[in-house]
Amino acid sequence: MINIDFSDKSVLITGGTKGIGLSTALIFAQAGARTYLTYKWGMDDFTPLLEKFRKLNAPEPVLIQADVSVEEDTDALLNKIKETEDKIDIFINNVGFAQRTMTLEEYKKRSFFKTLEYSTWPLIDYTRKIHQIFGKYPQKIIGVSSDGPDHFYQGYDFVAASKALLEFFSKYLSVHLFEENCTVNVIRFGPTNTESFNYIFGEEFFQYLKGNNISEDFIMKPDECGKAIFALCSGFLDALNGQIVTVDKGMPLKDNTLMRYQMSQKNKK
Repeated sequence: MINIDFSDKSVLITGGTKGIGLSTALIFAQAGARTYLTYKWGMDDFTPLLEKFRKLNAPEPVLIQADVSVEEDTDALLNKIKETEDKIDIFINNVGFAQRTMTLEEYKKRSFFKTLEYSTWPLIDYTRKIHQIFGKYPQKIIGVSSDGPDHFYQGYDFVAASKALLEFFSKYLSVHLFEENCTVNVIRFGPTNTESFNYIFGEEFFQYLKGNNISEDFIMKPDECGKAIFALCSGFLDALNGQIVTVDKGMPLKDNTLMRYQMSQKNKK
């Protein structure tokens, strides 16, 4: 078995206290990495989270409250990390947020711009600020996307748009940072059973799967996502750069206009 030692690596994960972010942090910590996890709000008791790391005999993470859409928070976060680190080896842009839009009338320009502030811009802003504060870019930059840009999910309009733009910028970043010995890739996950996924889709999505004879086994689990991110940073896939990698268990979703219309009408009933 190949053992990967990350004990000399520092890893920054935005939105690292839940879902895919937390699962990813646990895997990196098991490999010995020092992890820095951001969160925005809603957490007072970190005991259960820290216990997950202790059970694995893994280094405890440093938890820092920071809103990815606020530049002052980003500056404070990175300066805090600089107190103990001289570089950030891996940056994982995991945070995503968007308003659920069920009808065209619910489209609001302000809400769309806010979605971009949370789900797209941090990939660029954090990357630039890491260089400004540490004097070097991370060796690995990973963006977390979804299959939304290529599939229709009711209410997912703004998320899909922000993810498509995230993927677009990741390719350009990989070119801008090519001479910096830095790789930039995005992993596009299929439907994943997380708190945010259930907030947007709820039980309707699982009913849709049943109606189309699709097993829930095709739904990704956060730890499976974390393993994919770790694999991309493991050193074995360093030739990948500027790529959008799909990890979805081969989810057999149809994607055509008729299906989109039928699904939207079903969810209105």
